Amino acid sequence: MSWQISGDELARWRDNALSAAKASGIDPQEVDWFLREVTGLDKLSLRLRTFPPSLESSYSLAHLSRLWAERLHSRSPVQYLAGSTTWRNFHLKVTHGVLIPRPETEYLIDIVSAAVKTSPDLDSGHWADLGTGSGAIAIGLSSILTNAQIHAVDVSRVALAIAAENIKSLNYTDRIHLYQGSWWTPLQSLRGKITGMISNPPYIPSPTLEDLQPEVINHEPTLALDGGEDGLTSIRHLVSTSGDYLRPDGVWLIEIMAGQGARVASLLEQDGNYESVTVIDDFAGFDRYVLARRKSCP
Repeated sequence: MSWQISGDELARWRDNALSAAKASGIDPQEVDWFLREVTGLDKLSLRLRTFPPSLESSYSLAHLSRLWAERLHSRSPVQYLAGSTTWRNFHLKVTHGVLIPRPETEYLIDIVSAAVKTSPDLDSGHWADLGTGSGAIAIGLSSILTNAQIHAVDVSRVALAIAAENIKSLNYTDRIHLYQGSWWTPLQSLRGKITGMISNPPYIPSPTLEDLQPEVINHEPTLALDGGEDGLTSIRHLVSTSGDYLRPDGVWLIEIMAGQGARVASLLEQDGNYESVTVIDDFAGFDRYVLARRKSCP
């Protein structure tokens, strides 16, 4: 259902929302991001306040006000309020049941793309996205690995339902397969056949969860955040189990928390199944990704 809203009324609503955001310590740019998502207005129109006499919105003006009040008072992320977010060039549905895809996670797809350029055979076979959440990584992989089948796994049925909607809306249902279960468990039939594994696992140390912003700790799923006492519980599991599923020279790639690079690299090297272990920095210069290859010979 859509609503018709007066351009003049929306302009006044925007002015009030901008003032309230500043007073509450919230980035005023969120107001325009929110309006772009729910009304389709572009950046220039919002900046110049050149609103049409009437425009279509996903919500009534009263509902917009209730949602923005929720942003101000409970610090609910604006992406959840809009029910969507943009990640790479994809428009994805997000709800409280899935982690909001971050810009830094986009670079995982770029790392895979670079690997394929040097090893074209990687654009084939089976790839696994473990802990798929909204399906963002699986969709990103499918967009660049045009000859591969993507197997997306999540323990949360709520997350898988959201992922299924996103995959369907972007027309990737023929190459992305969804599974409910923990990590590799649903993919037993693919042992030794996986071309590449990619994951953004929980990596926040449990004792530091309370230090996260209220938008994160009070609203995003703890299951997708809590990495155990030192943040490495899920990562250790992926290190110790992936060797049984990756084919020789298969790719192992994950996102990590800044500061974990050396420890994750050490885990991979000590395991004995991996080679070419590389810690990769994000655009801010923090160690954010770890890439490795399954050894070609035992």
